[in-house]
Amino acid sequence: MKNPANSPENPSKGGWLSFLTGLLKGKDESTFVPPFSLSGWIFFLAGLIPALIVGWLIYPMALYSKQPQPMDFNHVLHLDPDVGGIEGDTETEKCLYCHEFRDDGTFVGIPRLAKCTECHDDPESPLGETPEEIKFLNKYVAEQKEIPWLSYYRQPDCVYFSHIAHVQLGEMECRTCHGDHHKTEKLPAYRANILTGYSINIWGKNIAGYKTKTWDRMKMDDCAECHTKKGHEENNACFVCHK
Repeated sequence: MKNPANSPENPSKGGWLSFLTGLLKGKDESTFVPPFSLSGWIFFLAGLIPALIVGWLIYPMALYSKQPQPMDFNHVLHLDPDVGGIEGDTETEKCLYCHEFRDDGTFVGIPRLAKCTECHDDPESPLGETPEEIKFLNKYVAEQKEIPWLSYYRQPDCVYFSHIAHVQLGEMECRTCHGDHHKTEKLPAYRANILTGYSINIWGKNIAGYKTKTWDRMKMDDCAECHTKKGHEENNACFVCHK
C-alpha cells in the first residue's frame, strides 16, 4: 500500500532535505512546501530575538565591570585658554603639555601628582570652586599622595608601543587612537573585562568588534590596518610590537 504522504497528490513535506532532493531530480519546485512555514518562522524568530538580546545586551553587561575613577577631571576646563593655562598651538601640543615625554624619550602617560602641582601647589588656595578640585587638594595634594587613576588603554605586558615613534616621528594626532578625550567634561566610568582584566576600550565597546572610527578599538588588527594604510607593512612583523 502506498504511503499517502509520499504520493504525487500529497508531496513530501520533509523540509530542506526533500526540497533539495527534488531540485536534484528536476522536479517542479511548485510541488514543494517551502522549508520554513509560517509557524517555522515564528519559532525561529522566537529563538533568535532572545538570543540577540542576551548576546548583544545582557552578556556585555555581565562581562564588563564598571568602576568610577577615583576623582573626576574636566579636560574642557583645563584646555580653556582663559582658565587652564595649558600651552600649545595644536591639539597634540596641548595634550603633550600634561601627557609629556621625558628627556630620554619615554612617555609619561597619565600625569603624576608633580605635574598637577605645577599649577595646583597650595591646598589652601584652590584655583577654582569645584568640589573635585577641593577633593583633589585635600586628599592628594595635601597628603602628597598619587591619584590611583585607572588606565583605559593599558595593553598586555607582551605588547610594546612607542608613543614617541608614533606621535613625533610618525606625526600622528593623539585622537587617532584616543578619540576626542580632550573634549570630555567628565571622565567615563572604567569598564574592565572580568575575565582578562583589560579595559573595554581595548576590545571595543561594540561586543561584535565593529568600529566606525579609528579610536573605537585598540587591538592588534587595528594597528596592522593603520601600518598598512600608511605604507609601513614591515611594522606588522610579530617582534616589532611583541618583545
